[in-house]
Amino acid sequence: MINLTKGQSINLKKEGPGGLQRIHLGLGWDVAKPKGLFGRFAAPESIDLDASAAVFDAQGNHVDTVWFRQLQSKDGSIRHSGDNLTGQGDGDDEVITVDLTRLPSNVTQIVLAVSSFRGQNFSKVENAFCRVVNADNKQEAARYNLSATGNHTSIIIGKLQLVSGEWTFKALGEMTNGRTVQDIANDIRRVL
Repeated sequence: MINLTKGQSINLKKEGPGGLQRIHLGLGWDVAKPKGLFGRFAAPESIDLDASAAVFDAQGNHVDTVWFRQLQSKDGSIRHSGDNLTGQGDGDDEVITVDLTRLPSNVTQIVLAVSSFRGQNFSKVENAFCRVVNADNKQEAARYNLSATGNHTSIIIGKLQLVSGEWTFKALGEMTNGRTVQDIANDIRRVL
């Protein structure tokens, strides 16, 4: 397993025999514990973060989006596990599964993002991460810790990209603001 840093990439073909064919992009987070004297008496707040995948072709044209309002790509190659409204529990809170063998031939980039639907900023989030998992054997290939707390409400986590015929995952960690993937569409286009 590789711990990714911002800007670092992994080649998915090299992450197992025959390369990764189906991957889970798992997103997890916890609610930050309240600080200060009265913080320990405060009721825990829930945080509704939403994972999304914006799909593009080689020319940068938007092909599809998978998010809590559309849990499956039009061709069925990308699926969202559903909306987690609180971030409670251990492990992945939301998962986007990509079957690289079923993607349409014109798809060359899939940008993964997370947004705070209620507009709460990332100062209220801790232990956030994204992990790339082999969907067939459940082995974690890479993990990217999203430790950037602050006033932003969205993060463009990373992108799957077809490079010289091989799929890679690149950690981006671009902080931005928006409640949905639609709100940050222009920011996503800048990372293509």
